[in-house]
Amino acid sequence: MKQADIDRIWYGAEPVPLWLRLLVPVYRMLRAVVGLTWRSGLRKPTRLDVPVIVVGNITAGGTGKTPLVLALVGALRSRGWQPGVVSRGYGGTARLPVLLGDAPNPAIAGDEPSLIRSRSGVPVAVGRDRVAAARLLAGAGVDVILADDGLQNPSLARDIEICVIDGERRLGNGRLLPAGPLRESDARLAQVDFIVSNGGQPRPGEVPMSLPGSGALSVNGAEPPRPLAQFAGQRVHAVAGIGNPGRFFASLRAQGIEVIEHAFDDHQALGPADLDFGDGLPILMTEKDAVKCVSFADPNCWQVPVSAELPDTFFDAVDQRLRMRQPRQHGTPMAAAG
Repeated sequence: MKQADIDRIWYGAEPVPLWLRLLVPVYRMLRAVVGLTWRSGLRKPTRLDVPVIVVGNITAGGTGKTPLVLALVGALRSRGWQPGVVSRGYGGTARLPVLLGDAPNPAIAGDEPSLIRSRSGVPVAVGRDRVAAARLLAGAGVDVILADDGLQNPSLARDIEICVIDGERRLGNGRLLPAGPLRESDARLAQVDFIVSNGGQPRPGEVPMSLPGSGALSVNGAEPPRPLAQFAGQRVHAVAGIGNPGRFFASLRAQGIEVIEHAFDDHQALGPADLDFGDGLPILMTEKDAVKCVSFADPNCWQVPVSAELPDTFFDAVDQRLRMRQPRQHGTPMAAAG
């Protein structure tokens, strides 16, 4: 089943097929089995000597976690912290924990960790063993660790949990995987410290976040930066391999750009053939996709970076909780509710 078909079921009005509904109890059972050792106390989260902030979501796919992590990195540095980021490295081939260098390879490290490292310059560690990867950061001089994703991974004890929600699509049809987008019950939202709404209309208690993008940067560095407005009135190919490609396409149309859509799966590897449209039109892509295309992009390829904007009061509240260092015992998998 293609992602577009899944999105129509999860986020549209299309009814859920019976075979997907029948798989929900299987998913619930698997979650219960995986979480049993944690709930019973046989396995316990590992607590490090530095505080940990987990930025995750309860839905499958992207909701804007990486831009939020980048915003938190900047805000914490301005408040005197020395942050580092840990990630599983989805889309990459790295198996053993590793600290990323100054020019990470997205094929090895994953697109999101590579983007975070290249853009922020802070230490970034990737690894399927999040605890081992986080320990690399603790030994690299950081005094607070940001986990990009991992809300459902209980192995690493955390001091603050932040859940990001797509403010437009919300929780879709409200069903668990695979009948809906939920990784776990929406009751989980009551346990996190902050709920961030990416776009849309935030609900009471949620922190609003927007992702404005007004400029375009040459992917291969061959051209000087351009205001995005220079593409207004033009036809362009828009490439997006993110959780919600429609958000990117809509942001370009809002600038008066005529968009030819090319949606790819989240974290999908891209090659020269994926950008060979044969007509010489400009190609605009997300920053996350651009890190995978630097080696073969031509001068027609442009990335549209975004920066998360949130209230200063949110960053102040995170800073205050870190300084109080009162750990919350989160992260134990909940029994999945229908």
